[in-house]
Amino acid sequence: MTGQRVGYIRVSTLDQNTVRQLDGVQVDKVYVDKASGKDQNRPELEAMIGFVRDGDTVLVHSMDRLARNLEDLRHIVRRLTGKKVRVEFVKEQLSFTGDDNAMATLLLNVMGVFAEFEWSLIRERQREGIALAKKRGVYRGRTPSLDAARAGELREKAAAGVPKAALARQFGISRETPCTRTSAKASCKRPGLMSS
Repeated sequence: MTGQRVGYIRVSTLDQNTVRQLDGVQVDKVYVDKASGKDQNRPELEAMIGFVRDGDTVLVHSMDRLARNLEDLRHIVRRLTGKKVRVEFVKEQLSFTGDDNAMATLLLNVMGVFAEFEWSLIRERQREGIALAKKRGVYRGRTPSLDAARAGELREKAAAGVPKAALARQFGISRETPCTRTSAKASCKRPGLMSS
């Protein structure tokens, strides 16, 4: 009996579309995380690792969707192959089983380094673009999560002692948004708050 084909999809933000990842790839079950690759708290990844069994295959669009750096990539692949689960990267057309020869191990490392390097280049270009936009005076930063009225309401509730976790859920923001931090009251004077 062959195992299940389990897809793993990760997008960096809630706004990103998951459709292009694993499009046209036949899978029995899919796990989707909406989190940064550098974020170690990826509940769907952990659920997927807990779900798969000997003989299953995990399919991922590309290495950078599974991990942001080589160390993390090798660790996750080892966890999966240690359970006798096959890992396939669709874009790179590579698969790993744990019984891999030296060439397969080399390919995992080389391709993982390239994925990490590519991500670093993207971040560097982004920083350069922001710096140029700031020089031209056209950089606005992120769109505020809350308008002035909602920010005022949030400040009042925080001052009244409402737990920041409850405020974050109610306002759809991170717990670490400035006005939910009791030590950052000065930041709360801005009319537009950014969610982190």
